[in-house]
Amino acid sequence: MNWYDSLFPHLAAMGQERWAEQLQVTLSESQLLQRYGDMPGWLSALQALPELHPSLIALQDNVTIGSGADLGAVTRKELIAGLQAFHPWRKGPYSFFGIDIDTEWRSDWKWARLLPHIQPLAGRRVLDVGCGNGYHGWRMRGAGADFVLGIEPFLVSVMQFQVMQRYLRDPRHHVIPIGIEDVPPNPACFDSVFSMGVLYHRRSPLDHLLELKGCLRPGGELILETLIVEGEQETIFMPPGRYAKMRNVWFLPSIAALTLWLQRCGFTEIACVDATRTTCEEQRATEWMRFESLADFLDPDDGGKTMEGHPAPLRAIFTATKP
Repeated sequence: MNWYDSLFPHLAAMGQERWAEQLQVTLSESQLLQRYGDMPGWLSALQALPELHPSLIALQDNVTIGSGADLGAVTRKELIAGLQAFHPWRKGPYSFFGIDIDTEWRSDWKWARLLPHIQPLAGRRVLDVGCGNGYHGWRMRGAGADFVLGIEPFLVSVMQFQVMQRYLRDPRHHVIPIGIEDVPPNPACFDSVFSMGVLYHRRSPLDHLLELKGCLRPGGELILETLIVEGEQETIFMPPGRYAKMRNVWFLPSIAALTLWLQRCGFTEIACVDATRTTCEEQRATEWMRFESLADFLDPDDGGKTMEGHPAPLRAIFTATKP
């Protein structure tokens, strides 16, 4: 298992030799097997996928790997069964050798909302915090990013990324099973840092913003997407219990409050470039994610509220610069 051999030289070239040395230990096969008791099962499922060679790869307007004509003797049903072993598929969609992996989230819609407002990614080194299965990282590579490092603590998402890497073999895109707290403090080496769907899960959101700032080089750009609530600069909602059935939601600020947070953390050129209410067309259960989804989290009699009676999910995208 040599998934990360091409990662360490990239980090060293960015002045992160010590971090690269640490990760060589953390990401070794023996350490991963020790940390994750279900790793052998995931590896078996990955190795059981057929050897296929994609005749086309498209990452700019979508994520398309191969076509149905590439399957040869492999049946479509066989490949679907192999992919379903990695259920639930939450971020996407993917077109995979003619099979549409219809993920829970239409992550391409979020990408379309943010892309016109961010600095061009061509040639940039990118950190994607809480990246899921790496879907947005593939779109970043399609937009010309030179190097993308995704960090994601949930192993199933990391393994879904490895499904794609089995066929794409991209040495400049990696997803590693760590959280932001495992990144060395203030590496200051990334041109762009994305944090999407993470801030409201952090008990100390300002500390998270400072962690993100520390990862950026001077002049680098933060792209932040998070749940918000409507209100004034003083408006910050802390759910007394669950929010949309989620246990770990801590703070939902207004646009003005989050702007102030970013200012107090030292960011400049702060802009809220989009605010969109999440719909059941953008987040829903599918055959690739068969658990509960947004429709189950909302009040059945009032779609403007969660089942707990809180304001329904409203998401905003911010951009900001590290001076």
